[in-house]
Amino acid sequence: MGILSRASYVVRSRLNAILNNAEDPGEALDYSYEQLRDQLQDVKGGIADLTTQKKRLEIQKRRLEENVDKHNEQAREAVRQDRDDLARQALEKKKQKMTQIEDLEGQIADLQQTQDQLVEKKNTLQGRIEEFRTQKETMKARYEAAEASTRVSEAMTGAGDEMEDVGRSIERANERTEDMEARAEAMDELEESGAFEDALSDQDSIDRELESLSTDSEVEAELETLRGEMGEGGSSSSSTETETETAEAETTDTDDGSSNAGGDEPADPEVEAELEELQNEDSN
Repeated sequence: MGILSRASYVVRSRLNAILNNAEDPGEALDYSYEQLRDQLQDVKGGIADLTTQKKRLEIQKRRLEENVDKHNEQAREAVRQDRDDLARQALEKKKQKMTQIEDLEGQIADLQQTQDQLVEKKNTLQGRIEEFRTQKETMKARYEAAEASTRVSEAMTGAGDEMEDVGRSIERANERTEDMEARAEAMDELEESGAFEDALSDQDSIDRELESLSTDSEVEAELETLRGEMGEGGSSSSSTETETETAEAETTDTDDGSSNAGGDEPADPEVEAELEELQNEDSN
């Protein structure tokens, strides 16, 4: 096998593999069914043509039979007119027509036999087509049921391409969500630590620190006032620490006719015998 032959074989093999993978069995069965129906129609057309040809021969045969009767009457009339020469010519033509009739009968018989064979084949083919149609519909139903079952199973197990795409989308969304949550927590932490200054505020870190100390002093002063009013002592610094810790929250595609020219031929013994009989009939 040459290089070109091997390359052609490889290309055909790959194309066949692609077509097999992409082929819909239902469409393939419908196409095969239509091809069988076209073949049946061709057989019917052949039978019709054959029958037409047979009918033409039968018409030609009837015309020849009419000519035989005509020549027979011509021969009788010629004998009555004492024209043996004309009677002889008529009988010769009669014999020619009878020979043609025999040939036509053989051809008609052959055509009839062929027609009978074609009709039998047509009936056999038609039966097979009906059987194939039943099998086709059954196979299509089985394929569609199997296809539906496969799709459901793939959807439930996540083995299909569509579910795989959905899984990847969910995974990507989850990753992006986690990234955004982590970034939000980082920004909160940086803001709380004072690493990022508020763009809308003119305070710097020193101002915020002093403000915090001032707030703590006010709280401590109010606390001392409450202690004095209630007459209770003790430290409540633990309550302030708890409030600070709880401020952070996390949200995770398929006429012919024989002319025998009659020519003048030597006297035929059969014609002479028939002429003699006609002469005897006329003399009687």
